[in-house]
Amino acid sequence: MSLRSTTPPVLRTILSKNTISRRLASTLDSPLVVLRPPRVDNRISSALKVSALVLGTSLFVAYYYDSRSAIHQYVVPPLMRATLDPEVAHRLAVRVLGSRFAPRDRGENEDILKCTIWDLEMPSPIGLAAGFDKDGEAIDGLFGLGFDWVEIGSVTPKAQKGNPKPRVFTLPDDNAMINRYGFPSQGHSLMLARLRSRRNFPSESGQVLAVNLGKNKSSPPDSIDDYLLGVRRFGSIPDVKVLVINVSSPNTPGLRGLQNRGMLEELLEGVCKERDALDLRGPKPKIVLKIAPDLDELAIQDVAEAVRESGVDGVIVSNTTIQRPKLLSTSSNEIGGLSGPPLHSLSLKALKTLRAHLPADIPIIGCGGISTGADALDFARAGATSVQLYTSFGYTGVGTARRIKDELASELSKLNTTWSKLVDESIKTHAWVRPRGQQALDAGEREIRAMLDGLGKQMAVGDNLAALEDRDPDSPKGVGSVRIGLGLKLDSATARLAEQAEAALAARPHDENNALGHDQRGSLTDSTGPLEKRRA
Repeated sequence: MSLRSTTPPVLRTILSKNTISRRLASTLDSPLVVLRPPRVDNRISSALKVSALVLGTSLFVAYYYDSRSAIHQYVVPPLMRATLDPEVAHRLAVRVLGSRFAPRDRGENEDILKCTIWDLEMPSPIGLAAGFDKDGEAIDGLFGLGFDWVEIGSVTPKAQKGNPKPRVFTLPDDNAMINRYGFPSQGHSLMLARLRSRRNFPSESGQVLAVNLGKNKSSPPDSIDDYLLGVRRFGSIPDVKVLVINVSSPNTPGLRGLQNRGMLEELLEGVCKERDALDLRGPKPKIVLKIAPDLDELAIQDVAEAVRESGVDGVIVSNTTIQRPKLLSTSSNEIGGLSGPPLHSLSLKALKTLRAHLPADIPIIGCGGISTGADALDFARAGATSVQLYTSFGYTGVGTARRIKDELASELSKLNTTWSKLVDESIKTHAWVRPRGQQALDAGEREIRAMLDGLGKQMAVGDNLAALEDRDPDSPKGVGSVRIGLGLKLDSATARLAEQAEAALAARPHDENNALGHDQRGSLTDSTGPLEKRRA
């Protein structure tokens, strides 16, 4: 029997191409016939190649030219989550968005989305929170996706690696995430270099670039020097409109302690003075504080008072939470900060509390669990001027900003209003207002303090003249008596009135909760006026 009659054609083809077939062929009574597959018509082959090329080009165009393409929401993010470690996927996304191959938002912003914060008018209130682009590698790619506020960082003065890996965990059943990154940062120097080289690529009109400032893990817990250095360095970059003071990350030991009343007052006063001292031709950057959602009501009131008294321009509510609401995912017990939809109600509650203790001219930026236009609307109704998102961006891809903008525009149209009108009405309803009687007392306080300051300075001049006369017996007679001629010497009645005025200033209440001159713990603060200091 011949091998040809018993061997299938495909096997004969395979055998003909290897050593075994050649050895077997020498033992056969007839030569081995090699069967070749039938030729495919050249026209069909060409058509298949053209179809493949068209399909590949279409996919690339869909990817590159329009961030709203379904491939970005239903293909790329799930594929990356299924095949890559979360941190590796994060790094890959930053690299792509920092390259020339980043997709872009091709949608148009509707006028009803316009958002005014301070003297800045943004095309929309939708921003990206800190944490995605930690070192300023993908700024323009992120603006290109439709985010009108891009916050980079947190950045620390010195480069540091952050916490050990693994340190980021996805919770797909909750559309949430837990991270304990611990401020991994390439340091100030590299980010500054990137920002300076970016001057050839200015942001579109109204887009806001913010830098989130953190502190090194090796710095003393109660030190504010890292923040002062950050303000000094990044405040001089023209493109940087906002500097965010991050004291609320749960992943750096001792950091949240800076939210305590005494330390927070020192920090905010220090960074505002550092900002005010910047020698700039243009406007100086705004200072914004970022707080945790885990503060209780009294702590939030403390934050509000520190913000009111320091000159801080705004507050972001909030960072991630250490709380664990009911979660479905297996990684829910991991240590770190929780973000995503489970954070929504916690952030909203903290924002409402803070809004009730801040005046209308200090805006709040809402952040936490925002994944739809309706979520953004919730924050606007609570008194937020603008909003930020992050985790939903990781889950639904590069079209997230455009999708939320379109949903928000639709919601506002149904309400027959605009974002700005809704925000203005909400702030007018919920913002803290100083009582009228207290406003009058404040005006009186300013007048009395000005008078006392003037008296103190005049008496100091008189003291100096008297000292000069005492030291120099040959000085012209009567120099010391100039005090009397200028009215610098107070009679007993005037001195008594001055003392009573200073006592009243020290004792009167200056808001609905506290007395001027007393802190939260009831200890007397330095409220002595110029006359008291002079007598001391």
